[in-house]
Amino acid sequence: MPAEDAPLSPAGSETTLWSGHTSQWVHFWYYLFCLILAAAIAVGATMIALPTAGVGALGYIALVIPLLLWLVRWWITKCTTYELTTQRLRIRTGVLNRKVDELELFRVKDYTMDQPLMLRLVGLGNLTMITSDATSPTVSMRAIPEVESVREKLRTAVQSERDRKRVRSLDVDNVEDDGALA
Repeated sequence: MPAEDAPLSPAGSETTLWSGHTSQWVHFWYYLFCLILAAAIAVGATMIALPTAGVGALGYIALVIPLLLWLVRWWITKCTTYELTTQRLRIRTGVLNRKVDELELFRVKDYTMDQPLMLRLVGLGNLTMITSDATSPTVSMRAIPEVESVREKLRTAVQSERDRKRVRSLDVDNVEDDGALA
C-alpha cells in the first residue's frame, strides 16, 4: 500500500506532559485591597467601640466581608486547572458548575509567552495560543509556573500531533496590486 493511502496511525496512549493551575499571584492587587479593607474595618470598629463602651465591637463582624471576598477569589482560581497532554490541552474551570474545554493541539497556530515584571519576579508567566478552533480562537493560561518549559513542551507536542494527523497549515497573503489580487 503506498504511503499516501496508509491509514492514520492509531491515537496511541495519550500521556500527560504537564498539569498545573493559575497562581494566586495573579490576584495580588485584589488580595492587597482585601487586606486594606480588613484593616480599615478593624480600625473603624475599634474607634467606634472605644467611646461606646464596647457596643461598637459588633463592627468587627464586618471583617467577614473581606474574608469572604478573599476566599471566593482564591477558590475560583484554585478550581481552574490546565492539563497538557500529547494530543490536547484541557482547561477545567468552575466551582459549583464545572466546565471542561479541550483544545486539540493540531489546531494551535501560534503561541506567545509573556512575563510581566510582577509575575517574572515570582517565576511565573502567561502563555497565549492562537488557534483555528471555532469556539475558542484565543486560549490563555495565566500565571503558570515554568512557563518556558511548558511552552517548549507545547511546541514539541503541537508538531508531533500535526505530523501524526498529517495536518499542515497554509498561509495565504492577499496583496493588492492595482486592484487585482496577486
